[in-house]
Amino acid sequence: MFSSRLFQSAIAVLSLPLAAGALLAGVGVGAKPVRGAEVILDGSRKMLDTKWTYWQGPRFSSSMPIKWKVVEDPVDKGTVIMTDDPAAAGGKYGAADIVTKKAYRDFRLHVEFLVNNKGGNSGVYLQNRYEIQIMDGDKTPHGMGAVINETPSPYEQYQGLGKWNAYDFQFRAARFMDGKKVEPAQVTMYFNGVKVNVNQKISQVWGGPNSGIDGGNDGGKGITDIPGGLKLQCEGHDVRYRNIWIKELKLGDKPTDFGAKD
Repeated sequence: MFSSRLFQSAIAVLSLPLAAGALLAGVGVGAKPVRGAEVILDGSRKMLDTKWTYWQGPRFSSSMPIKWKVVEDPVDKGTVIMTDDPAAAGGKYGAADIVTKKAYRDFRLHVEFLVNNKGGNSGVYLQNRYEIQIMDGDKTPHGMGAVINETPSPYEQYQGLGKWNAYDFQFRAARFMDGKKVEPAQVTMYFNGVKVNVNQKISQVWGGPNSGIDGGNDGGKGITDIPGGLKLQCEGHDVRYRNIWIKELKLGDKPTDFGAKD
């Protein structure tokens, strides 16, 4: 016989609120690519060399082939990519950043990263314009998980040093009419399966011309109507990446918020 105590316990469990993102496919650490997505970084040298190149911005000072290292995953089996290039020693951003050879407009994106050392610093650049910060120890609007200088840092979702983290994005590029920007870019973002930004508008490129496409245009406000690649930043720190996949979208005038049916 099913006791009343067991029944009440079962009801209590079923009544608990689901964690944000719990019902979503393709979100969080270890998420498999959603239907129609392309894996663009799997931890192998072959894929790194096939799908990526250096971003040759104004501060670029490395040389092909890509000097980032293929190393053993410190947590799981397999290999991952480490942001290690002598050209970026001392935090010289823009000197050895890598970018996909393919450019994108609207997309769904999954990125997994691990910060191996205290203060480790890197960044994910949507369209090689808009930075989503990776920076251990920084809880400011310039810090971990922030749409840099535009949102607070959801630092409480960060797993900490030596552990894998996941960013999931749905991004819509800025919209133009007759050559003029009429809507800014916007993004919805999950950090380790928790929704932290919804239809967040992004006003500009921060960091100057060494930061990415359009960084040198009107102080970063001169956004142009051209697609851009996904960029990963090298700042002379031990930050590692794996399991990056992307799905191209045509969002039209739809918002970026995405859910269980995506």
